[in-house]
Amino acid sequence: MSSPQQFANLFRRHPGNPILTAADWPYPAHTVFNPGATRLADGTTLLLCRVEDRRGHSHLCAARSANGVDGWRIDDGPTLLPQPDLHPEELWGIEDPRITFVPELGKYAVAYTAFSHDGPGVALALTEDFRQFDRQGLVMQPDDKDAALLPRRIEGHFALLHRPTTQNTADIWISYSPDLHNWGHHKLMLPARKGAWWDANKIGLSSPLIETERGWLMIYHGVRRTASGALYRLGLALLELDNPERCLLRGDSWVFGPETTYERHGDVSNVAFPCGATIADDRDTIRLYYGAADTCIALATGSIRELLRWLDDNGNPGRPSMGGADG
Repeated sequence: MSSPQQFANLFRRHPGNPILTAADWPYPAHTVFNPGATRLADGTTLLLCRVEDRRGHSHLCAARSANGVDGWRIDDGPTLLPQPDLHPEELWGIEDPRITFVPELGKYAVAYTAFSHDGPGVALALTEDFRQFDRQGLVMQPDDKDAALLPRRIEGHFALLHRPTTQNTADIWISYSPDLHNWGHHKLMLPARKGAWWDANKIGLSSPLIETERGWLMIYHGVRRTASGALYRLGLALLELDNPERCLLRGDSWVFGPETTYERHGDVSNVAFPCGATIADDRDTIRLYYGAADTCIALATGSIRELLRWLDDNGNPGRPSMGGADG
């Protein structure tokens, strides 16, 4: 088994972090965080950032960079605003987008959290250019969030990962649809552990699943309640390609968590929360874009090969015991 020192640097922070803050925005913003991410056809990296205004409501705004690191060109105004008159589920804002390019549609699917007095629900929008959006409306009812679409059908159906909250626990589920409108066959995919674990009781998908030759690589967040509040950290799992409900490997330990000042101190302290990742031309380097302390955007890089190797050394097949120190 690997020691903590051997996998402490699976993700390496960019020395210029944070790479984007509210001070970079061309219009008034309180905080900027939790971006979805994708690479466009011309190689440009696009971040669809959650921007919180001074009312406390969020909208989405695109930032583009040729190298995915700096030189960001930010839309002059909001890219996707809530439409509460047409979509009452968006009354209090839209949050935490996750972007998947779907070759079958020739479009990007943006899954995001729509927030209203009923709580958070999962909404879906399609776009070709991040200028015009075709809203599909609410696809998962409250309380539900942390959703992303898979890029291709599974046994003829679109598949959506999401995180409903039920009976005081929050686990990752998968649901299926023939048309992106009608959803069913809801199944528990990855449960939160119980007891004294870093990911006990509450987990959620981070960036959309990454397809590898060995399976779908999942980066997920786990929340541990401490005396000073919640602590958000990241873990890894590997899912079967043709049957993503089957977990092949899941690590017991977390691999990335808040350490720096910009991750530990902000509107919500001790949070490292990715919603997006891109893969470089070498097909191995992963760029993970994450919200730090619900205040700014940071970047960490890693290697898919190293992540899979760590899972081989530190993962358990299937669903490991959900028990903790207290059983």
